[in-house]
Formats: sequence, structure tokens, C-alpha cells
Amino acid sequence: MTSTQTLPQSASASAAKSPRRRRNWLLLSLSGLAVALGGYAWWTHTHPVRLTASVEIQAAPEQVWDVLTDFSAYPQWNPFVTRAEVTSDDGRLRPGATLRNRMEQGGGTSTFTPDVLVASPGKELRWLGKVGPGWLVDAEHRFLIERTGPRTVRLTQSEDFTGTLVPFAESQLRNETLPQFHAMNEALKKRVEAMAR
Repeated sequence: MTSTQTLPQSASASAAKSPRRRRNWLLLSLSGLAVALGGYAWWTHTHPVRLTASVEIQAAPEQVWDVLTDFSAYPQWNPFVTRAEVTSDDGRLRPGATLRNRMEQGGGTSTFTPDVLVASPGKELRWLGKVGPGWLVDAEHRFLIERTGPRTVRLTQSEDFTGTLVPFAESQLRNETLPQFHAMNEALKKRVEAMAR
């Protein structure tokens, strides 16, 4: 006499559904993770870390522009961006041109190649640099020259950092990069005012 044992119907149905439930749970978890990461990436691009440093300069806007855009003279006075050059084919500073800038910071040097967004003589120079793909770090650097009196201007240097790595670097940006903005502004002021005499 042989005996066969059968599982109750509900137990066998439950065992068959178990892999499906695990797969559905895994898909739901992965979907939730993708939504969370997408939301984080969106948030980091819509909430930039902004660094700003301004200085008053006794000179005309054109004089400030001339020193700011005389890249060949940067090694003589600029403590932050120690070398800069236009690397585009025509060599002109214009929207769409590419720069090669060498930056001194934290005891080391780095080279970056931003694209010029705005080059408005006597008013504004702006470029966009990227670290890796744009979603990692984008840095939009701006020099704004505003007349504040007959022979006085305010130079405002600012940079907006966006990207998924930026929140992790915010403290370093504020503690190391922002002082470099101030140092460059002061050095530019000194050079412009000496030349304007």
C-alpha cells in the first residue's frame, strides 16, 4: 500500500505565487529607487550652490574688461586662474568659444575647459564648465561689471554649481574656492587701478 501526500490547494498556489511576489516586490523597489534618484538629480540641478564675491574698483568698465580678458597676462597677477587661453579655431573670445584655464587651489593645480556663454565687452563674461557628464557637476562662472559712479565699477564674480555631487562638495567650495574668488578680485582691482592712474 502506497501513500501519497498532497498539499492543500491553497499551499501549492501560495508556493507558485511566491516567485512572482518576490519579482513584483523587486520591480517595485527598483522603481522606487529610480524615482528617488531622479528626484535627487532634479533637485540638485534646480537648487544650485552659489558662490559670490564683489569688489569696488576705481576705473571705467572697459578698463576692468581689458584686464579681465587679457589672458596672456594672468600669470603676472592672477592668484586663482594662473593661465587662460582661448582654444577655439579663430582664437576670439566669443560665445561658443572654448577656454583652457589653469586653476590654483588647495596647494594643487587643475585644468578645465569651459565653453564661453557670454562675452559682452565692459559688461559680462560667463562660461560653463563640466566635471564628467552634466549630471555630476556643472559650474557656471560669471564676471559682471556694473558702473556704480563716474569712475567706479563693481566687479561681481559668481559661480553656480549644480549636479549630483555638488551637495557633497558644498563645504569645500565655500571654504576653499570662495576665498580664491576674493583673492582674484583684489588682485584684479590692484592691477586695474595701477594701470588706470
